[in-house]
Amino acid sequence: MVKTDIPIYLASKSPRRRKLLKQLNLKIKSFSVETEEIVLPAEQPYATVIRIAKEKMAAAKKKVKKGIIITADTIVFLDGKVLGKPENQIDAFRMLKKLSNRTHQVYSAFCIYNSATGKTITEYVKTDVRFRKLIEPEIRDYIKSGSPMDKAGAYGIQDDFGAVFVDHINGCYYNVVGLPLSKFYHALLRII
Repeated sequence: MVKTDIPIYLASKSPRRRKLLKQLNLKIKSFSVETEEIVLPAEQPYATVIRIAKEKMAAAKKKVKKGIIITADTIVFLDGKVLGKPENQIDAFRMLKKLSNRTHQVYSAFCIYNSATGKTITEYVKTDVRFRKLIEPEIRDYIKSGSPMDKAGAYGIQDDFGAVFVDHINGCYYNVVGLPLSKFYHALLRII
């Protein structure tokens, strides 16, 4: 159990990350930071999520002067390309069709900063995710729900319907949700 009197801040718009941190019984305050999540050509996916998590941290430090700050980023990687959040329903359909009956990778990085010590920990996790063969009507129904529109790769493994797209995973389930809890928890203990 994490016990600290230091205020903890999550710099993220993600309701999924807030929910995951509540599983750890952390009392957090959350706010969002606006940064450009640019994927650089030829950049390795782990380097992309680490860089973006650090960029979010730089922006978050401007808003919080005292406490522990947490930032994170998640991407879906297939065929040498990053599948970000879909721009529209057509883009979501295209992504889900590409993921159908294939294995892709999900990378998440987190960055934790403690203002009292000046220490920062940044780590990442990769999980392989295998989709079963999807049929077009179920893809369309899922898109109509609106759920895929704010998620990397246009799906949420934790969603009622998105969950049935996944045949199996190799790695951390929570990483696919958006924050690798076990690795994060141990990093948080080290930084406090």
